[in-house]
Amino acid sequence: MNKLLEFGRKALFYVRVLSGYEERRIRNFRLQLEKQIQQAQERKAALRKIPEQAILGEVRRMVEEMQTLNKKLEETEAAIEDYFKPIDKEAEAVMKMQLEGEEKTMKEMMKAMQHQALLEKVEAEKVTTVNKQHNQDQVSSTTPQEAQNR
Repeated sequence: MNKLLEFGRKALFYVRVLSGYEERRIRNFRLQLEKQIQQAQERKAALRKIPEQAILGEVRRMVEEMQTLNKKLEETEAAIEDYFKPIDKEAEAVMKMQLEGEEKTMKEMMKAMQHQALLEKVEAEKVTTVNKQHNQDQVSSTTPQEAQNR
């Protein structure tokens, strides 16, 4: 039962990845981060009119906020990479198996085609031999008068 559940989870994850759901989630998270950065930049522009100390305080806060966001982004990217590593390995194994299967099928087809070509060659040689014998039999069975009449 656990194997079935695990297979179901993996299949669901594959579907989410193939459908683009995971990619959209990541993009959405990045868009949120960019939106927050843009809002912080807008606040910074508004504070340019305030004395220098307030600006420095806001800058410090923004820098800390951006560092925090960058750290979260890096952690998220690392988590995503870790999440996809087993799937990449499995996908690579599946691809390798498919390529090996296709290669085996191709070799079998080549053997079958060679065998068929040999059979056709033997058949053609038999037909040629039979035709030659038939022609020789006709030539030997005709009389000289029949040969002149032809």
